[in-house]
Amino acid sequence: MKVCLVYSPQPRRVHEWVVDMPDDTTAQQGLAHLQDLVQAHAPRDWPAQPNALTLAIWGRKATASQRLREGDRLEWLRPLRVDPKLARRERFQQQGARNTGLFARRRAGAKPGY
Repeated sequence: MKVCLVYSPQPRRVHEWVVDMPDDTTAQQGLAHLQDLVQAHAPRDWPAQPNALTLAIWGRKATASQRLREGDRLEWLRPLRVDPKLARRERFQQQGARNTGLFARRRAGAKPGY
């Protein structure tokens, strides 16, 4: 089965490999294969603390014993620096409530929020 293995050492830098793996491969076995690929093809991008990284399949957290399926995307993720909800809230406050989201384009004479 073909599986996509992805590792991003820093923003805007992504290493991606499509590999053939046996049918009963677990996420842990896929991670071991991914670690070998990173060390072989991008040794300078090897993480300082590999245990701090998270394993995910298609962006959803995965357990080590989870089975991979045909076409899965196994990702080795860095921890988030900022909570996405908090970052969005702060961006919204900086932009101002009147110029964003539903309130950005309003028909002339329409009620606020419509």
